[in-house]
Amino acid sequence: MSKNTSLTIGTRASPLAVRQSELVAHDLRAAHGLDNADIGISKITTKGDRALDTTLSELGGKGLFTEELEAGLKKGTFDMAVHSLKDLPTQNAEGLTLGAILPRANAADMLVLRDGVSANGLADLPQGAHIGTASLRRQAQLLRARPDAKISLLRGNIGTRLKKLETSNMDATLLAAAGLARLDMPLKRGVELTEAEMLPAAGQGALAVQCRADDEALLALLAPLNCAATQACVTAERAFLQALDGSCRTPIAALARIKNDTLYMHGRLLAADGSDMVETRISCSPHAAAAAGREAGESLRTQAPHLVTG
Repeated sequence: MSKNTSLTIGTRASPLAVRQSELVAHDLRAAHGLDNADIGISKITTKGDRALDTTLSELGGKGLFTEELEAGLKKGTFDMAVHSLKDLPTQNAEGLTLGAILPRANAADMLVLRDGVSANGLADLPQGAHIGTASLRRQAQLLRARPDAKISLLRGNIGTRLKKLETSNMDATLLAAAGLARLDMPLKRGVELTEAEMLPAAGQGALAVQCRADDEALLALLAPLNCAATQACVTAERAFLQALDGSCRTPIAALARIKNDTLYMHGRLLAADGSDMVETRISCSPHAAAAAGREAGESLRTQAPHLVTG
């Protein structure tokens, strides 16, 4: 990298998104001996951040948090964009690519309880518990476990949702453990949900750095940040997602792990009200992640075509 050249990271303006971009900037500086002044951060507010009173599926699904960032990349407003991978559509926009996927953080969801509410998981929430969430995936699995629960829309950044929880009549909400950890926000009333209770979104816990596909110099700079194991796992999950739908309109969950050089993935497809669910467990070589994930998704689509809205 030339001494006369600086890099700009594009990011959403939420505290978590900015923190995630700072983590990428730190890793880039550490990998290449760069100075603080060599990497800047440019914050934007996306459509998904502005419209907080509407569900993501009603707004148009995936891309709501990424379209403006991708437009900025194409225009050259910034050199790269940092995304929570679960927010990215399964296909890159034309001319863009993922330059690095960082090592994954905890992929689990946390059940966050309002002051005065006690529970060790979904099973012992109060009868008729009122839960706030904007995620169809979370809603479907909540209602699968607790058909008596009442679900209301709750959107916004982590701080906003926690504040709304304490000032509303809701008993609990769900937040990604990775986001809470990155913001160093310990919870007095948080319970990490098991995979059986709440399978995460494809790509949850992983950060992706997107850039222009023809920017060979930047791709070379990003290469040391890429985690091959995380990349294989999220490749399987996102192929599974794409085979089924790929938007926010269908409740889909997937989590892959690598153990002893074998990739294992658990995937689910649900009805929005939790009344029906099909799931799959597969194993494959990490090198076959894309094909195996796609085949798993196609298999569930065949088993339960009525659950696929896309």
